[in-house]
Amino acid sequence: MRILHTSDWHVGKVLKGQARLTEQIQVLARVVEIARAERPDLVIVAGDLYDTSAPGPDATRVVTRALTALRGTGADVVAIGGNHDNGAALDALRPWADAAGITLRGAVRDNPDEHVITGTTGDGEPWRLVALPFLSQRYAVRATEMYQLTAAEANQTYADHIARVLARLTDGFGELGVVDLITAHLTVIGGRSGGGEREVHTVLGYAVPATVFPTGAHYVALGHLHRAQQLEAPCPVRYSGSPLPIDFGEEDNVGSVSIVDVTASTAARVREVPVDAATPLRTVHGTLDELAAGEHGDAWLRVFIREAPRAGLREEVQALLPRALDVRIDPEFTRAASAAGATHTPQRAGRAPGQLFADYLDARGHGDDDVRTLFDTLYEEVTSS
Repeated sequence: MRILHTSDWHVGKVLKGQARLTEQIQVLARVVEIARAERPDLVIVAGDLYDTSAPGPDATRVVTRALTALRGTGADVVAIGGNHDNGAALDALRPWADAAGITLRGAVRDNPDEHVITGTTGDGEPWRLVALPFLSQRYAVRATEMYQLTAAEANQTYADHIARVLARLTDGFGELGVVDLITAHLTVIGGRSGGGEREVHTVLGYAVPATVFPTGAHYVALGHLHRAQQLEAPCPVRYSGSPLPIDFGEEDNVGSVSIVDVTASTAARVREVPVDAATPLRTVHGTLDELAAGEHGDAWLRVFIREAPRAGLREEVQALLPRALDVRIDPEFTRAASAAGATHTPQRAGRAPGQLFADYLDARGHGDDDVRTLFDTLYEEVTSS
């Protein structure tokens, strides 16, 4: 059978105030084109369909249309909830999904059979997929309780909880002639982050070893880390990565989907197919003159300006580079100014706030009369009210 594995769409993501819904539509349209060309039997979307647990109507429309279009290619489609998704809200869409022939699993339910999905390819090859949405530490404990584990087992680590839940769900693996698959949204130890994920759910407390997956699994389709990668594991375990860079920390990532060919008796063969529909993200450094001389194309820019701070500098950069979404002073200027200021400790006693603020600016290379004047104006407004 052939599988198209994708994850971490993050539809609705706004980058430094810039809406990217048009890009996200283009990226997902490209994913659908790849599905039409590759003709997979099964499409797996391994979590984080949305960027927020409260997606707007436009984001919801984009996701539901993308899932419908993927189903329209003739493939079975299974999507699970990630840590950015609202699992209950995804499950509320299940009547629509069921009618459309799409399988949604937003949150872990108290019936383990809900998370074991079966099907047959057009060539008559049976497959079984364990679909495990994201589990927080709290709900991992609840899940293990649902599956009638002892109190002692419920007091083990997060990784132990995940291992026990997977062991329960994969209990039927190994049947002759059946392709056994797993999809989950979690962090596996040894995986490389994409560079921009929020840290709250990628710390070691939420990481699991690859040994939680049974050796009998023919392929494990993961979501959560945004960099496409294969992991060292007892069975084939892979992150498809995000099909577009989510923020500037991921600008070097190459968006892609994974195409997997596997049978019950042969090892999984994986190909990455690039998804090149997103606007590039780029970080640039330089003075105003150097930036003006550069070629930046249509990329969204993060700019580290190599000039001393002054009032209006950000506006000057954005007038020069309208696609600059994030403008910062280059850290080397900040470090140099701080080091110079550290050699002198100004007298503070008996001095006016404006004088103290001026010393602060000078110590950090911000010696700008306009900023001092603004401070004086604001201070007068506050103290006279």
